[in-house]
Amino acid sequence: MTEWVGMRLRSRYVVMLEEDVARLRGENRALVNSLLGTAGFPPIALEDELGKRGGPAMTAVRRRTWSQIAREREFAAGKSAAGVAGAKSAQPQSANGKS
Repeated sequence: MTEWVGMRLRSRYVVMLEEDVARLRGENRALVNSLLGTAGFPPIALEDELGKRGGPAMTAVRRRTWSQIAREREFAAGKSAAGVAGAKSAQPQSANGKS
């Protein structure tokens, strides 16, 4: 009798721990996807989510914020300016010293 009660209490405890682990995984996934969205990356899909949805599917593409768009444009402008400056210095000069 005491063994049965001990097993029953232990199994309830294990179930409680498994539910807590599932809850914490969900919170962790939400935080990671929030950080990825802030950085401009699409959210990740974990293995347990793939089984629920019936296989891998296209992940939703998150829209970028105006600050992310501005940062990307500034970075692209810097790259193109560096490319133009590099192309000017790579041009050969003529014999009389003028380009």
